[in-house]
Order: sequence, then C-alpha cells, then structure tokens
Amino acid sequence: MPIRRLPPEMINRIAAGEVVERPASAVKELVENALDAGAFEIQVQADGGGLTRILVADDGNGLAADQLPLAVERHATSKLNPGADGEYDLLRIATMGFRGEALPSIGSVARLSITSRAKGLADAHAILVEGGAVGAVAPAGFPGPHGARVEVRDLFYATPARLKFMKTERSESQAIGEELKRQAMANEAVGFTLDIDGRRTLRLPAEARGDEGRLARLGAVMGRDFADNALLIDHEREGVRLTGYAGLPTYNRGNAAHQYLFVNGRPVRDRLLQGALRGAYADFLARDRHPACALYIELDAGLVDVNVHPAKAEVRFRDPGLVRGLIVSGLRHSLAGAGHRASTTVSMAALGGFRPNTMPPQPSGAGFSAWRQGGWPAAALAQAIPGLSDVSARAEFAYEPGVSEPATAAPVFDPVDFPLGAARAQVHETYIVAQTRDGVVIVDQHAAHERLVYERMKGELAEGGVARQALLLPEVVELDPAEADRVVARADELAALGLIIEPFGPGAILVREVPALLGETDAAGLVRDIADDLAEHGQALALKERLQDVCSTMACHGSVRAGRRLTAPEMNALLRQMEATPHSGQCNHGRPTYVELKLADIERLFGRR
Repeated sequence: MPIRRLPPEMINRIAAGEVVERPASAVKELVENALDAGAFEIQVQADGGGLTRILVADDGNGLAADQLPLAVERHATSKLNPGADGEYDLLRIATMGFRGEALPSIGSVARLSITSRAKGLADAHAILVEGGAVGAVAPAGFPGPHGARVEVRDLFYATPARLKFMKTERSESQAIGEELKRQAMANEAVGFTLDIDGRRTLRLPAEARGDEGRLARLGAVMGRDFADNALLIDHEREGVRLTGYAGLPTYNRGNAAHQYLFVNGRPVRDRLLQGALRGAYADFLARDRHPACALYIELDAGLVDVNVHPAKAEVRFRDPGLVRGLIVSGLRHSLAGAGHRASTTVSMAALGGFRPNTMPPQPSGAGFSAWRQGGWPAAALAQAIPGLSDVSARAEFAYEPGVSEPATAAPVFDPVDFPLGAARAQVHETYIVAQTRDGVVIVDQHAAHERLVYERMKGELAEGGVARQALLLPEVVELDPAEADRVVARADELAALGLIIEPFGPGAILVREVPALLGETDAAGLVRDIADDLAEHGQALALKERLQDVCSTMACHGSVRAGRRLTAPEMNALLRQMEATPHSGQCNHGRPTYVELKLADIERLFGRR
C-alpha cells in the first residue's frame, strides 16, 4: 500500500487521543496551564460529565491579543526557553506543561473558546476553535482584572467514535473531581472550586504555604481523620527531599486509592514510588491492607525526566535507588518515631459502639430484697468481684509502724502517669483494662505481646544475620532472560536475606541455599515471585515478606495467648514494654493492640458533659 501524508486536522486528532483521553484529562491540562500562569484562584465548572461543557477560569497573568493565535497552535509554548547556545533542554522542566499540545489538541476535537486579559492591559480578547478550525481574535468582556477563561463545549464531537468509550456522566464527573483534588493537594496556596451541573461540590480556600497549610488542605481533601492520624514526613538525602504526611499503620484502607504521590509539584502514578511505599509498610500491614499518605518529592529538575508519558503521569529518575531508599527509610524512621501510638479512629469506633441503656436493670427478687434490707455485705461483694478489696496502686503510701501520720518520703510515682497507665483488671482473660491520668486504655494482650515478640525477633535477626539451609540438590529455576538478569543483579541483597543464587546459563538461575526460617519451601516459586517483584516494584519484596510472615507466625505462637490469666505485675510489665517498643500500637497485621478512651468521652456517654 502506498504511504500517504495525513492532513493536519487528522494529525491533531490523533495527537489529541494521547493527550485528552477523557474530560478529566482536559481539566488537568487546563488547570496546569492556570498554575503555570501564576493563578491563586482557579474555578472549574463541568456539565454532563464534562462532555457537554467545561469551564476553567483563573486569575493568572493572562494572554495578550497577539498571543492567542499562538496558544492554539501546535508545539507553541511559553514554558521552554532556549539556552545560550540556542538549544532547548527537555531534561530541566520546571513547569507543569511544556509541549504546547493541550489547547490545540482540545480544539481539534471540541469547541474551544479562550477569553483572556493580560496583566496590566485594559482590554480583553477572545479566540474560538471548532474542530481544529481557528477563528479570528476579537474583543471580549472579562470579569476580572486579569487572567483567562477557557471554555470547552461538546468534547469529542469531532471524533464521535471516542464518545462510545466514555463512561457514565457520574463516573466522568467523579474523575474530574479526583483530578482537581490531586492538583489542590499539590498546591495548598491556591484556592480551588468545582461546580458539577450547577452544584458546588468542592470548595478549597487557599491555605498558608508550609506544613500547617498543607495538612489543612490534605484534611479538607482526604478527611479530618487523616489529618488527625498522619505523621509528618521530612527527610533529605543527597539533594532529594521527601516531605508530606503518612497515616499511622492502624489507619489503613482496603485499597491504594488514598495514596498520593507528587514529584516537584506534579501528581504522578509511578510504580517505583508505589513499590517503595509498600515496602516501607510491609512490616506493619497485611497484604490486603494499604496505607494512606500524601508524599512530595523535591529534587533538581535535571535529576528527573517528566517527558516519558503523553499525559505526564509518570516520571523517570536518574537515580531510582536513591529515591526508593529515601522513601523506605524516611517512612520507617517516622513510623518508629510514632512509638506505640495508634489511630484515633480506633477509639472513635469503640465509642460509637456504646449505646446508653435507658431501661433500668431488672434484678432478681433475692438480689433486690438484699439491697432493700440494707445492702449487700462487703464480704459478699469482695467474693463476687475478686480484687475489689485489694489496695489500689494509687493508694500505696509509706507508713512507719506505730505512727498514724504518713512518714515524710520522696513522692511515689503514680503508674497512671505512664502513657498506657496502670493495669486495673483483666476482662475475659483476654483484655487488660488500664487507668491513665485522663482516661482508660483497653489492651488486647495477645496482639500486643505478638508485636513485642516480633520486634525482638527482628532485632535478633538483624544482629545475627539470616541463618541459611543448603539444599541437598541445588534447584535450577528457568526464567525469561531479562528476569534472570534482574534477579542475578540483586544476588548480594538476596544473600543478606539468606538466599544464595548464581547464574546458570541464559535465562536460568541456580538456587544453592534458602533461609532456614522458611523450612521446606518452594525455591522455584520464591525466585519467580522475586522476579515479579523486581519487575513491578524494583524490590525483592517477596523474600522479605516471607521472612516477616515466618517471624510473625512464630511470634504469634510464642506470645501470650488469649484466655491466659495474668497477674497485676505481668499486666503492668506488658504495658511498660509496649511503651518502650516501636510500632507496638498495632499487631503484625495492622490491627490495633489497644484502644484509649478519654475521660471526657466516657463522661459524655453518661450525660456528664
């Protein structure tokens, strides 16, 4: 078949399919243009899921009349400037947009109208593009002193086949909302509003720059619970800085939808970053639970390539190992700093489970009669409730024999001043009830001790290394040559975890030793899992997680079981050990080990507040 040159209109529509995949893609491009123009307020309106109408208005620098025709011309942009040698550097992108494709791509498949007043100019002008046909620039009215209003009508009317692949109006509207939320999370100093079909669905006023303003913005987008249960992240290594907030392990979700990643202010979806995030939390969450976080990576523009995806949703780092290591170590350091802290949503859920009983109890005849005759004897009470007659830890003072007044002595430290308080009782031989200065703590003794044993085993493992078991017959594992190369390249890392491998011809790996903790294991399956992890996340998570699972199982079997009666010293010793052990607020699967109820909340249950 002969080769033909495609007409410019067809070229633009093909390119539009890469840049403008759906209405949310158009909103993303237009909002990024507004941010690059220095806007502090951005308003978005969408009708019919964005297919009928999209309007993005901003108070940025605006465009002069002579700039409007260039704005809708392909590969014309104000965001790339030549260097002293006249060359354009695509490896140092400092703006959100840079290709000059968004506006002409949208104009080739929709009816695009741009109205703008440049800062410092009195007159506003507009230009119209319909299905790739560019109209003349004409004077127009503009409500603000400067900025731009970009309106898109009948998106994809020029490519009807694309409309068949759109989802429902509700789904497209939700996608627009999610896109605007991501942009808002990356720019806390910019105010955002969103109207869907004439109804205000999002109103985010501008916040102060910095950690407090960012947390306020994240709380408005991700929910107040996240703001209450987020750890501040701020770490730097070799010119790469990681900031943001990460949720406590006990504040976890059933999917990864609440994980937001930003590189130099750009929202991205990157497998490398997601794999590092999974690795950082692998020690605290079950495989089907996911942390919530908003992480921001800042580095020199020359160290990251943003020109690897048509929608600029992915990036490529010059030193991916540095970035991955920073995320894992930074998150683990912050999680360790949280100590035994657990999510406040745990106590809120517990309080929500209480229901005040408005009906008086119905005592038995004998019990009620005994009460009417002057109350139950103290001995009967003590027998009915063991330990009631014991002296409380708060009532222990030093007295000299024969002296009625207490002796002068150094003040005794009250155990209720410990973070987890003083043990007062054991309920159902499973839960420890402790009293703090301002509330009550309920501890799951098995889950708590399981985490303590697990942390001790991990420490011993790190100090003594991973014991290895040599295979009687070394096992040959067949892989794709590329997969085999990736696994062999990590041979030293795997050896530190107890797995000894070596290349065995093209596309084959010889396994000589495996970690002794795994016992009888499927070495071939393990290596294949490692190859999959390296391909997807760049980390050998499979082996680490298997070792952690074994340690977790051993810790589970070696810890205090539910149903075992503990003495008061044993209960208090467990509480003190929890306070001194990092991550003791959750068990090995991310479930809380204790619930804290504040006295004020308990008083509300009984109408005292």
